[in-house]
Amino acid sequence: MRTLWLVDPTPGLDEPSSRALAYGAWDVLDGARRAGSLLAAVSASGAVVGTSALDVEGAWTPRRLAAEASSLAGERALSLVFGPESTGLSAAERALCHRLVRIPSDPEQPSLNLAQAVLLLAYELRLAFLAGGATAAPPDSEARASAGEVEQVISELRQGLLEIGYLDAQNPDRILAELRGLVTRAHPSPREVLLLRGLAKQVAWAGRIARGRGSAG
Repeated sequence: MRTLWLVDPTPGLDEPSSRALAYGAWDVLDGARRAGSLLAAVSASGAVVGTSALDVEGAWTPRRLAAEASSLAGERALSLVFGPESTGLSAAERALCHRLVRIPSDPEQPSLNLAQAVLLLAYELRLAFLAGGATAAPPDSEARASAGEVEQVISELRQGLLEIGYLDAQNPDRILAELRGLVTRAHPSPREVLLLRGLAKQVAWAGRIARGRGSAG
């Protein structure tokens, strides 16, 4: 399935000038879906890959992404996330991504415009598909939880770990980013996600009891 999601888009996409830029792909523009947040747009995906001009440690090249896309997403959709040309993805948006991709451009001009970045990633993915070079999805990939289900786990772990004082209330996101990476690398099933959510809720309950803010009943 190929779907274009627009997160909190600016008005004017129906204007003739905008449609002229999408010549030959009006079906994609007309079929685009809109979402109020990145999480809402990618919640059904098996894997979320963000693009960044930043020299982030561990970032993949477009070619590596193309080679490993199938095994990364399983039987679910793979979401490619592109930020605005002027600012790129925010830190919070990058945190939602399971992988980051950086195009190895010249250091003096590291940032490409949006159309160029989309073209390069689409080109590499298409070549890998035509060559049959993408790695096959694992046998149990159909049982994987979605990105939205994983984020629900992270949200409830955040609450529980704050309750017991494990996370720094002033800066919980650094540890949460590592936990998100751990959970996504494990490719949990929906059943395993439910187990983790139950654990997180029990941790939150225990924290409230320890602080005298809950009921033992």
